[in-house]
Amino acid sequence: MDFLTNRPQYVRSGHTCSTTITLNTGVPQGCVLSPFLYSLFTHDCRPVHGSNTIIKFADDTAVIGLISNNDDTAYREEVQHLAAWCADNNLLLNTSKTKEIIVDFRRERGSTHNPIHINGMAVERVSSFKFLGTHITEDLSWSTNTSSLVKKAHQRLFFLRTLKRHHLSSAVLRNFYRCVIESILTSSVSVWYGNCSVADRKALQRVVKTAQRITSCPLPAIEDVQRKRCLRRAHGILKDSSHPAHRLFTLLPSGRRFRSLRTRTSRLRNSFFPRAVSLLNSTPRTLNSVSLSLSPSLSPHPADPPLSPPYHLTPRT
Repeated sequence: MDFLTNRPQYVRSGHTCSTTITLNTGVPQGCVLSPFLYSLFTHDCRPVHGSNTIIKFADDTAVIGLISNNDDTAYREEVQHLAAWCADNNLLLNTSKTKEIIVDFRRERGSTHNPIHINGMAVERVSSFKFLGTHITEDLSWSTNTSSLVKKAHQRLFFLRTLKRHHLSSAVLRNFYRCVIESILTSSVSVWYGNCSVADRKALQRVVKTAQRITSCPLPAIEDVQRKRCLRRAHGILKDSSHPAHRLFTLLPSGRRFRSLRTRTSRLRNSFFPRAVSLLNSTPRTLNSVSLSLSPSLSPHPADPPLSPPYHLTPRT
């Protein structure tokens, strides 16, 4: 393809330009097609063990391994397979930016986990890391993530006050809040808000109340935004029979409500899927707006994923 081959490239600093070179590898930076082409290129990068999952979003990749009986052989082999796949496809893993986090809720933990190695370098183990804009911690609490979002939102409130001092209308101020501030506070909100602490929720809502005083118009609460997004995401899954989570939404024989997901911990109960089923059941009228092709007899009652074995995540940024 001429789009990818024989591409001239040079570096410019002020009025000085470097010598032009011709590239035949990679994709043009800043082009809207580049992420799509990269996703196609990495499509065949898949896990070789059923206990592992590889999550890819453009050039951000995470390996998630479920460790049972303290046997992490499959997980370590998966990491080495990923490194070998990258080498075979002329991709370079940035080991210095690669981190490992272990999520383990067992009361009695096994032996100490030895660090994994990629290309001869040990991968640093951390208690939290930022993946796709969201801070994930080893205890799956969200205070670190919430504090980061609140801090960013407070910085944007300065610009909202500046617009207010220039006597812009409430409609303009409201639009600025929705686009610049609310978009920060509600980033991936359907993932983490359900398990937020009361203190974190109050901190988020204080930002909304401050913005409400500045704009002099009502603004939606974070909880309301999260509820609407959960319902919208649930409707999208219901309409897509190929979605991996489609089977979790099973209608009862009455055809009016969905079967509740069995949960043993509050952490799972407040996560997205049990929460989404609960919201759908509390708003029955939404069932009429979704074309369903579900049969209660086709999907088994979903059981909880085991929480006792540790989960290992290795993100690459």
